[in-house]
Amino acid sequence: MNYISTRNNQKNFTFKEVFLKGLADDGGLFVPKSIKQYKKEELDNLKNLSYNDLAAEIIYPFIGDFMSKDDLISMISKSYSNFRSNDVVKISNLGSLKVLELFHGPTLAFKDIAMQLIGNFYQYHLGRDQKKINIIVATSGDTGAAAIDALKGKSNLNVFVLHPNNKISPVQRKLMTIHEESNVFNIAIEGNFDDCQNLVKAMFNDEKFSNKINMSGVNSINWARIIAQTVYYFYAYFKVGNNLPLSFSVPTGNFGDIYAGYLAKKLGLPIDKLIVATNKNDILHRAISGGDYTQKKVEETNTPSMDIQIASNFERLLYDVKDCNSEVIKDVMSKIRNNTYKIDKSDLDKIKKNFTSEMLDEKETVEMIKIINDEYQIVIDPHTAVGIGAARKLGLEKNCLVLSTAHPCKFPQAIEDAIFKTENLPDSLKYVNERKEKFEVLPNDIKKIKDYIINSV
Repeated sequence: MNYISTRNNQKNFTFKEVFLKGLADDGGLFVPKSIKQYKKEELDNLKNLSYNDLAAEIIYPFIGDFMSKDDLISMISKSYSNFRSNDVVKISNLGSLKVLELFHGPTLAFKDIAMQLIGNFYQYHLGRDQKKINIIVATSGDTGAAAIDALKGKSNLNVFVLHPNNKISPVQRKLMTIHEESNVFNIAIEGNFDDCQNLVKAMFNDEKFSNKINMSGVNSINWARIIAQTVYYFYAYFKVGNNLPLSFSVPTGNFGDIYAGYLAKKLGLPIDKLIVATNKNDILHRAISGGDYTQKKVEETNTPSMDIQIASNFERLLYDVKDCNSEVIKDVMSKIRNNTYKIDKSDLDKIKKNFTSEMLDEKETVEMIKIINDEYQIVIDPHTAVGIGAARKLGLEKNCLVLSTAHPCKFPQAIEDAIFKTENLPDSLKYVNERKEKFEVLPNDIKKIKDYIINSV
């Protein structure tokens, strides 16, 4: 399979190039040049597979000659061997609504599902090419922990994680900062997640710097993350779809997880609506409901993974909406940078064929945690609460599955506010509270960040 950049569809890339680069040199995002839809009989052949076998079938067509199918099967098995669920994910029922639990990996978040696989992809590649790489990633809380767990101690690579200082939960921070491996570097940026993400993008776009350190990235812009996350949409549909189109409600920040659902639909999976569920940092809800893509100041919330105003993966959707015209996308992204972009009606109509959206504020999120606990005697994290609340507000609970993206223990304050108690860490992770943290606090200054990285490698 060949790939192109959303900002230059004339140059072809291999999966290996796409995986290692993460972001295109022109600032665009990689997408497949073409996608083949599964026929009904092909979907029928997939529906009874185990999660691991299904993952191999879905992922392999995207990776070309990066590795053999047998190597991929072995790698998937290795990646998910440390999950607390034998099926990688779990499905629970909340009345007519179903919840897909994606937090049974080592760092208690959906990011583990893609990141564990990516970590082994790197190890596979670097075992054949001894050139050392430096992975730089921005996180709003969960990506960083998942990346570090997947990459710690691996030879021929370093991982630098930028998180917004004092703007993630203590549990989220500790899951990143307790590691002592020499290839792990944690940087707390004086700013918000968008600042962290902009720093990473600036480093990618600085060709001299990125080449000097042989830079790579594992944020949700990395196509390997997208295809790994697409798998659980297929798996969930086969488990609960009953041959009917299924809607998915997805707590959404950077648009990567829900874009994976969109990819599943493009591949032929019978998906009705993809519900973009946001907190009060609601740029995506405003965009999808009325075309307003105006960036506002990021506000801190009890759902920090969604405290984002620049949803990077939205560019991939806009590329489709603009009929794969990379020149038009360059213009659109320029307007977005200048905060002057509004989605016109014809484009919005195209988006609404696949997506709808809703927003929950802080009070509604806490209330939803309480409601679910009262009704079903289970505790959900605040991001999951937003996903459930969005589906309920839209009246789309029937034939709908909510992605539960994190374990509630990662957000103790929100849980305590809702039900006056906290969720404990799983026994396997209780050591987290006993270990010393290690991270550097640095200003939102690209030169200082680059200097720190150069001096560390």
